[in-house]
Amino acid sequence: MTEDPAVQGLPPDDRPLFRRFGRGPSATPPFHRIHHAFEHHVARSPHARAVEHEGRCLTYGELDHRADVVAASLLDAGVRPGDHVGVFLTRSIHLVVGILAVLKVGAAYVPQDVRITPAPHLDHVLRTAGIDVVLTTAEHAPRLAAPTVLALDTLPDRRVDPPRTGDGETAVVIFTSGTTGVPNGVRVTHANLCNLLLTEPGSLGIRPGDRVAQLLNIAFDMAVWELFGALAHGATSVIRGRDVARAASTATVLIATPGVLSTVDPAACPDVRVVAVAGERCPQPLADAWSARAAFHNACGPTEVTIVNTVQRYDPRVGALTIGRPVPNTTVYVLDEDLRPCPIGEIGEMWAGGACVTAGYLGNDVLTAQRYRPDPFLGGDHLMFRTRDLGRWTPDGELEHHGRTDDQVKVRGFRVELDAVTSALETAPGCVRATTVLHDGRLVGFVSPATVAPDEARDAVARALPYYCVPTTIVPVDDLPLTDRGKVDRAALSSLVTVA
Repeated sequence: MTEDPAVQGLPPDDRPLFRRFGRGPSATPPFHRIHHAFEHHVARSPHARAVEHEGRCLTYGELDHRADVVAASLLDAGVRPGDHVGVFLTRSIHLVVGILAVLKVGAAYVPQDVRITPAPHLDHVLRTAGIDVVLTTAEHAPRLAAPTVLALDTLPDRRVDPPRTGDGETAVVIFTSGTTGVPNGVRVTHANLCNLLLTEPGSLGIRPGDRVAQLLNIAFDMAVWELFGALAHGATSVIRGRDVARAASTATVLIATPGVLSTVDPAACPDVRVVAVAGERCPQPLADAWSARAAFHNACGPTEVTIVNTVQRYDPRVGALTIGRPVPNTTVYVLDEDLRPCPIGEIGEMWAGGACVTAGYLGNDVLTAQRYRPDPFLGGDHLMFRTRDLGRWTPDGELEHHGRTDDQVKVRGFRVELDAVTSALETAPGCVRATTVLHDGRLVGFVSPATVAPDEARDAVARALPYYCVPTTIVPVDDLPLTDRGKVDRAALSSLVTVA
């Protein structure tokens, strides 16, 4: 048998493990378009509750009819398969109607929360995505500069036939937050979404009768998981108003960032049976608190690999919190700087391949070529994506997350992983959450709640890590501030350093 040249540099014992650990199971999604999964439940249970928001609700049949009405208006406005349609709304039933309508005409939706997104950002999204038609409400229509703006709350109800169009490949364009530069539009395909959301573990075992809370910013890729996690499986999407805890308290399934989940009291959510977190590092105390009462999934993956591409079902009896294994039909490679496989147990950068890899960035071929590379391990026309996440394989084939490549900092000439410092801080007595920043060349740790003793937090790091990893300053805070996408806001924390 010919030796695979892609893994020849590995020790002989590691070569089969690199292949076995890095490849998710094979699975066949039951649908090829994500809205077809929703329409399956329309036909099967038209009177089941599909969506509710602040006292209003629609059944599957009612939601499908309203989406067909809006789809007819989109066709009248000239929208065709493959087009991009702005869904510039906020959390509401209108949002769900608009998204389904766009998908029904074969177009891709581009979500932005119109209440909180600055006008220059909306203009950038319109221009970059080539959007001619925007769905919104009458309240926000005057400030939107698209050629055609349709206000969903003024469209008359009418009898229409379901649209009969072709289907574009792209389902949604998610714009990155832009915190590290210009926001980039990531083209997520129907195939990407069906592969994650319609197979285990991404489907999270959601079933009819479940109530899936929609808590996150609608422009965030995890909101797609929240929404279609419900609608693709016959469950109810419970869209929150201003009160996160209220929506969570009536849910059976929660999908959130650790930052948002940490604002919710597990004891106030008696019916929650499944929890999934992603988007940032998960603190061990948070996993322990929720896994005591629900199936807890810790996941990882940037937008460019379709929401998440690795998932762990955390077992509190074992206590080893990892980011798990590749989801079905996908691959994960731990590579060195020269894109060579790292030995099992050695930290390297994670690259993702297979069905999770999205269709690149809109209007940015240079960045697409930098981050999406030919996949030498799958071969053919397959691409792999550079996640910029650091990880290593455990001996039993699970991935440990070791921060981001841009979270590796130099302190006194030594390389320090900020996530490693944060993990050590969270072992301090009473610490629930922590984070670490580099400020003016020194490490600053933030611990929550504010009752955590700084000396005990500093000692916890000193016991676990070398001396140069111990923060110069420890700042206790009541809560860690969050960005509008539910992640720890390190920029806001840095402004507290001088005050401390």
